[in-house]
Amino acid sequence: MAPELLTPLDLAFWNIESSGHPLHMGGLVVFDADTPDAARRAAGLLKARAARIPGLNTRIRPVLLPLGGAARHVAPGYDPSDHVHLTEPVRDFHVAAGALMQQPLERGRPPWAAHVLPAAEGTSFAVLFTFHHAHADGMRAASYVLSLLDPAAVDGALAPAGVAPRPQEAGSALRLPDPRELPGLVRDAVADAGQALSIGSAMARAAWGVRSSPALTSRATGARRADGAVVDLRDVHRVREATGGTVNDVLLAVVAGGLRRWLDKRGDGSDGVQPRALVPVSLRDPNEPGAAGNRLSGYLIRLPVDQAEPLARLHAVREAMERNKQAGPAGGPGAAALLADAIPPLGHRFGGGLIARSGRLFYDLLISSVPLRGAHGLTLADSPVREAYPLAPLAPGQSLAVGITTYEDRVCYGLLADAVAVPDLDVLARSIVEEAAELVAVCTS
Repeated sequence: MAPELLTPLDLAFWNIESSGHPLHMGGLVVFDADTPDAARRAAGLLKARAARIPGLNTRIRPVLLPLGGAARHVAPGYDPSDHVHLTEPVRDFHVAAGALMQQPLERGRPPWAAHVLPAAEGTSFAVLFTFHHAHADGMRAASYVLSLLDPAAVDGALAPAGVAPRPQEAGSALRLPDPRELPGLVRDAVADAGQALSIGSAMARAAWGVRSSPALTSRATGARRADGAVVDLRDVHRVREATGGTVNDVLLAVVAGGLRRWLDKRGDGSDGVQPRALVPVSLRDPNEPGAAGNRLSGYLIRLPVDQAEPLARLHAVREAMERNKQAGPAGGPGAAALLADAIPPLGHRFGGGLIARSGRLFYDLLISSVPLRGAHGLTLADSPVREAYPLAPLAPGQSLAVGITTYEDRVCYGLLADAVAVPDLDVLARSIVEEAAELVAVCTS
């Protein structure tokens, strides 16, 4: 496999990480154990399958050109046993996941891991998959996970990760440049800067005059806490059918209402609070989930936490998302990820800390949806998947990230928070469930 040059956005994710502030995403997948030794068998299967999946064997190393750049190389002596870990039995999967999410991935190796967590009672187990954001975006990470599950269970789901591109798809952005191409690369960077300035101006206007909450912005500590909430997907569809809009509008409105309940319960108050949420939008072709590199833009939305009525919150979310969709993912105040394209690799290398801290100027929390298109009946070691919680990375200075995925008849909200700023993450998880129930009651009464 030839080295693949990291895109500017990949470089940004790679360079803003520090030893005290890891920047990897996670996926906590919970299984009903078919036998008491299911977790041990699952760990063995993961090691065997990881050896055969292209892409999992690559690490990230600096390159000479372009200056400050980096590329994915096949790691010599790659051994999946270094990445798959069977832990001692745990009593709470979310607590264990939070502790593991605060441990940085080893940068000298392929930046991924799978922690197999047997339950203390022996009737279930979980696997926490972690991938550095420079190694995979949400769709590619989901592709890796599905490729590691039992083969018969992933029919009709995402294609296996690491699918080799057809010759006509091999873009110049994924190969090491020839020194003679540098003048052209400079011209391209100058052209991209104009678009970046326009996007940055729109983001600055969107950030002006917004009240957030101290619970959502804090000094980064690196400590992590994880939790999750499950909502019935059939209830979400009932709300959508009664009110119009999209399923995603309902899911975002549930987050807004959950935040309102949580802030009021902890005594912070929700009056006038409209936190800015960045909602990533994948620019990846769904038919090519194994393509390398992050391909993201995003929508910026003010969550109507200050709205007292559930339906008013839902209508406000729908209107805001409609405005974003009209602007498109490549423009408007939410296209934050595209700013990375205008920064040269050397700027990412030496300005990572400044870039990391600038994120809090534009948004207060991340809400990321990770689709599992067509996935159903998933198993590992013949143990069926019960729940799947995506855990989005926390940017420095932000206290909460929300991941959302749907699996069969369940919507799983994965919550990752700064453990110091948000010691009551379980209260937010319960508040999300309560908000969903109230929305259903209002729409069906």
